[in-house]
Amino acid sequence: MRSSFRALAGGSILLVALLGARGDAQQPSQAPPSAPADPQRPPADQAQQPLFKTGINFVRVDVIVTDRNGNTVPDLRQSDFEVVEDSKPQTIESFKLVKLDGGAVPTADGPPRPIRTDSDEELEAARDDVRLFAIFLDDYHVRRGASLSVRAPLSSFIETQLGPSDMLGLMYPLESLSSLRMTRNHDAVSRGVQQFLGRKFEYEPKNEFEQRYMFYPTEIVERIRNQVSMSAIKGLITHLGSLKEGRKSLILVSEGFSNMLPPQMRDAVAGTPGYGNPNYGNPMAGLNDPNETRASFFASMDLQSDLQEIYATANRNNVSIYALDPRGLTDSEFDIADNINAQMGREYLNSTMDTLRSLAENTDGRAIVNRNDLATGLKQVVRDTSAYYLLGYNSTQAPSDGKFHEIKVRVKRPGVQVRARKGYWALNAEEVARATAPPRPARAPAVEAALATVNTPPQSRVIRSWIGTTRGENGKTKVTFVWEPVPKAPGDRQAASREQPARVSLMAAGADGSPYFRGRVPDVALASAAPAAAAVASGASAGPPRPARVSFEVKPGKMQLRVSVEGAGSEVLDSETREITIPDLTVPQTTLGTPELFRARTLREYQQLKGDATAVPIAVREFSRTDRLLIRVSAYGAGTSVPTLTARLLNRAGQPMLDLPVAVPASPSGEPQIELPLAGIAPGEYLVEIQATGEGGDAKELVGFRVTA
Repeated sequence: MRSSFRALAGGSILLVALLGARGDAQQPSQAPPSAPADPQRPPADQAQQPLFKTGINFVRVDVIVTDRNGNTVPDLRQSDFEVVEDSKPQTIESFKLVKLDGGAVPTADGPPRPIRTDSDEELEAARDDVRLFAIFLDDYHVRRGASLSVRAPLSSFIETQLGPSDMLGLMYPLESLSSLRMTRNHDAVSRGVQQFLGRKFEYEPKNEFEQRYMFYPTEIVERIRNQVSMSAIKGLITHLGSLKEGRKSLILVSEGFSNMLPPQMRDAVAGTPGYGNPNYGNPMAGLNDPNETRASFFASMDLQSDLQEIYATANRNNVSIYALDPRGLTDSEFDIADNINAQMGREYLNSTMDTLRSLAENTDGRAIVNRNDLATGLKQVVRDTSAYYLLGYNSTQAPSDGKFHEIKVRVKRPGVQVRARKGYWALNAEEVARATAPPRPARAPAVEAALATVNTPPQSRVIRSWIGTTRGENGKTKVTFVWEPVPKAPGDRQAASREQPARVSLMAAGADGSPYFRGRVPDVALASAAPAAAAVASGASAGPPRPARVSFEVKPGKMQLRVSVEGAGSEVLDSETREITIPDLTVPQTTLGTPELFRARTLREYQQLKGDATAVPIAVREFSRTDRLLIRVSAYGAGTSVPTLTARLLNRAGQPMLDLPVAVPASPSGEPQIELPLAGIAPGEYLVEIQATGEGGDAKELVGFRVTA
């Protein structure tokens, strides 16, 4: 699985802890003649490697310096730069010239490595000679016609401007980050771009998420779409930042954002033009209306706050946003069919363009807006990423106020143009405390192991199984095997066509190959501890089988168990072999058998279950809050002593939450029972800690489970 947490990567402006930097500093000075190698001194290139400081007040700025013709100036020194933060000069502590060509020139490492796995993505993206690009197709904020016209320029950019080592990703607003893959298969991304279809002002639901608000007013739907797109953009930026410290480029294909619609489009139900809207079709509605002006002002303030979160995230992760407006040259935000006056159309057009300019200018990108020639702007994306200076300094102000701090970068050489970010948003006191806090203590290995039983998918695709141990006769250990069919998920065609499992064939043997057990469940008629015990099938059971159990006794130590799942016609549906360590429960120390879980869905079923000593335990570890759990466990002490049992409910970090009552059995042959109703527990992962205390010391077992809504 892809990692859930992404580290904050160093960026053009970064005010978080840095982990270091890759690559050597490139100095423009002439290298002196080589001298004989001295084993006591490091090579010269290692001595010149910049040392990147660490700390939450360390700021990194990437600076693009070009001449009058737009060509990069590659021979500047650290002393040629001046950095000023809030009118106060800063001392540059790290300096590096980054030059990349996208793999256009073959290297000694051979051709670029294809990206097949998450590990490939992370390793290749972290290389110094790799450029990262991402395209965000904001179909919620692009009209259908504009999306058709932007396909060709984007595909041409992918096919002609990117090098073989460049990595590229494509994302939509409702796409999960777990499905995003930065790839070198540029043809596949180009084909994906050719499928882009905008949906701006189109409200027919395309998925279950959109169906939830299909009857909302259009203004509410537009705000929801804004939040969906902006959240996805921030997630994509954070993902890019986790892959690489250097400059990354995000091409945002969008017509901009707005928190308001003109009165003519404020329908009571989205997708039903004119419904509940008295201004529908009136071109003069809202024109020069002070109430509209006031509402627009406050809506713009809210929107600017949302945009600030985006470019603050981009600055921290060194991602430059190139806002690409596919509308081209136009004089209105709305079509003629919308019947909205020209003045309002221009006002809304300018406001949406301003949002794109704001994102680009505050992240050292470019706004490719109000122009029909999109190719020129896209070429600049590659140029900006191919050569830039990376500067770093420790802010003398050490701000933790959460405010914007202006940065100005100057170059002493005359006749050059300098581009750098305008500044950064400092962390606030809460964020500083979180960044400097010590890491949380790791969970105990026993807790990790117990939770792994909850999160690990079943080894078989057709059944779930559980294996438990209790004390047997004559120094042996009793092994219990339980299986139940995996429920078929609704809509899973492959599962629907698969035959239902009818029984399971077991073959157990010791480490030396000596047979312990051979038989079928539930067709087993005989289960013996004798070495050559066997059971023969007597016919398939009719209908879907219920959870089935079989028990047999083995010697403590290593055991190999082969499990074959059979259908009604004895055909094998699935098989696996497990290596199991059987504990010795006759030792003088205090020991515990494997806890058995039982589930009841009603109070009556629960009362019956409590008195049924022959009930079959369940293999599943995911329950609803309407379920009641019953846990049975056997405890063994030295000789005939009976250990004392206690139980606690723990959270997924292993911290205690609640003491659980343990019911002592009325007869010596009974097992202690732990009752756990789930109605008062919030959804999540939990553990039950069972501890036995006796003359032989203490023994502890953890049982992990998940509670759903």
